[in-house]
Amino acid sequence: MALVRKGSRRIDVDGTPYRWRLRGRPTYSQGLAWSPFTFAVEHADTPGTTLVVTTNQPHASNWIGREAEPVLPSRVAAAVWVALREGWTPTAPGSAFHLDQSAGFTASP
Repeated sequence: MALVRKGSRRIDVDGTPYRWRLRGRPTYSQGLAWSPFTFAVEHADTPGTTLVVTTNQPHASNWIGREAEPVLPSRVAAAVWVALREGWTPTAPGSAFHLDQSAGFTASP
């Protein structure tokens, strides 16, 4: 499944173009800071398998006011490098590749 172009940002990692996107509104559990937010990445020219990265941060628009750090392009690039090392092939068709970086996330009570 390809990313929606509206709201996605372009990033080059080692000369390869990718597009990444954050979910604008939190899911119910993200809004309550019960689960961390995720972002998606795909190859910009030949979308195939989407990379879904689960972070260790609450969604920035959570409803209870928990502090959240913004997602910087450097963090997206680092996630792409890790996923490529772990076997993500962005131009091959297939189901989403999940990269879990949620270690250290603490849910709100």
